[in-house]
Amino acid sequence: MSDLVPLTGEPLALDLVNTRPSTGDLLASPDDLRQWWTLQAARLPDEVPQEIRAEDLAAVRAVREHTARALDHVRRGDEPPAADLRALNEAQRAAPAISELGWTGSAVDVVRRREGSPGLRLAACLAEAAADLFTDPAVATIRECEADDCVMLFLPTHPRRRWCSAARCGNRVRVARHYQRHKTAEPRRPGTR
Repeated sequence: MSDLVPLTGEPLALDLVNTRPSTGDLLASPDDLRQWWTLQAARLPDEVPQEIRAEDLAAVRAVREHTARALDHVRRGDEPPAADLRALNEAQRAAPAISELGWTGSAVDVVRRREGSPGLRLAACLAEAAADLFTDPAVATIRECEADDCVMLFLPTHPRRRWCSAARCGNRVRVARHYQRHKTAEPRRPGTR
């Protein structure tokens, strides 16, 4: 599995932060954002829009950067930068959530909707997901992948979990270890250096 394929399945805010692997930015263009949004569609209230503008991408990337910086502090029990918390609050205010009432034919129904452009609504939803993550006691258990060249974060479901993905980093580390064991264990043949 390539580092250019986003990991999914962690809390939404972690999945967002993990779009910054060591090999590049998975949200470098509006089309990249559309692909990531499509991968996350089941967890997001809005449908993926046909057109994603540069401003939409900028709003989401700003939330990602503020989330990453604040999370780096919060997961260690340190006070996050006030500017990052302010920016995440502002992102939520830019597309306020409204509990919209409707009639189903037999009962009153409530649907949460946000106002604003698609990018502002997505950024607000992601900032809200960051707020949920920061206030979850499990935030202290978030780990960084132990693979040397990986910066991905994950919430371990098992205390012995060491990698962001067994298929991505786990296999690479195991193959490298196997190679090292067999490379050093191989006897030299006469006449070779």
